Amino acid sequence: MQFVINRDALLKPLQMVSGAIERRHNLPILSNVLLDVSADTLSLTGTDLEVELVASTVQLQVHSAGRITVPAKKLLDICRSLPENSDIAVQVQGENCILSSGKTKFTLSTLNAAEYPNLETWQGEVELSLTRQQLRKLLDDTAFSMANQDVRYYLNGLLFEVDNGNLSAVATDGHRLAMSTLALPSYAGQQKQIIIPRKGVLEIMRLLANDEQLVTLSLGQNHIRLSDSSFSFSSKLIDGRFPDYRRVLPRNSTKQVTAHRTVLKDACTRASILSNEKYRGVRFTLSSSELQIVANNPEHEQAEEVIEVEYEGDNLEIGFNVGYLLDVLNSLNTDLVILNLNDSNSSALIEGVGNVGAAYVVMPMRL
Repeated sequence: MQFVINRDALLKPLQMVSGAIERRHNLPILSNVLLDVSADTLSLTGTDLEVELVASTVQLQVHSAGRITVPAKKLLDICRSLPENSDIAVQVQGENCILSSGKTKFTLSTLNAAEYPNLETWQGEVELSLTRQQLRKLLDDTAFSMANQDVRYYLNGLLFEVDNGNLSAVATDGHRLAMSTLALPSYAGQQKQIIIPRKGVLEIMRLLANDEQLVTLSLGQNHIRLSDSSFSFSSKLIDGRFPDYRRVLPRNSTKQVTAHRTVLKDACTRASILSNEKYRGVRFTLSSSELQIVANNPEHEQAEEVIEVEYEGDNLEIGFNVGYLLDVLNSLNTDLVILNLNDSNSSALIEGVGNVGAAYVVMPMRL
């Protein structure tokens, strides 16, 4: 195997696949990246057996084709250290891979490409086409509510549901829930539910630029694949049953509070400074056109904020985890937010005025 490639043309796909590679693994070959050179294309593959990412480039001069694996981190560090727009000559000699650029030369150890694992081949049951911006919004709206290392393993990921011409993303950790829905007018296929693991979600978010380029999403029985012209990302799915999220959405709220998002966010941020570091509780006290926010901690310190809101119901006192509220307020990008409430023991449904499709549920706290 022998080829010459511009440093910048190699660096971009190499950075892309490196996110899927586990540096510390029981199988040494999983710390390597697979280089596959054909007549006019270089494909790079990284995997940790749960996710797999393949990126390719045609910006190279191929002298001879071949396949080999080399240490991913070392190759990435070498590329980063070389001058911009420099050319790199890559050649395999025996069990070594030699990289030359100008008067600089590196010799890397290799492992046999035939031993490199890949995710089994599979067929997608549902295939969707959407823009990177649309998919990015679904994940940005919801991913922060995923659980992290919860014993309820099915919460350590994000639900994708295709139903009635909509693609919905839902995440919950049992204390809060985030959902976002995208209409798919041209889709008339089957209903499908999958749970993407946390690492898969974070990798997809890392890969997606916020633009109008189309990507293809394939949903299978045990896998998901995201692909465009420059990469193909695959991930195994979580084998479990996601809770029926529709049952926890508050219905027929009797009290509605409208507030300026930045005013409410800033007030919560200041109050959080003196909240209990472990439980992060703040008390909301609602009265006519006014919201009082109070935080206390075990050192008997207190923060108090009063802001103007649109509210005309009975007085109400309710507690929340301020961190959960701030996550929602940071996710929304609208000027106004609406809090739908019933009583001090019922969850709040939070929506952004004009932010169609996204909704958030935050459970109350006893303070």
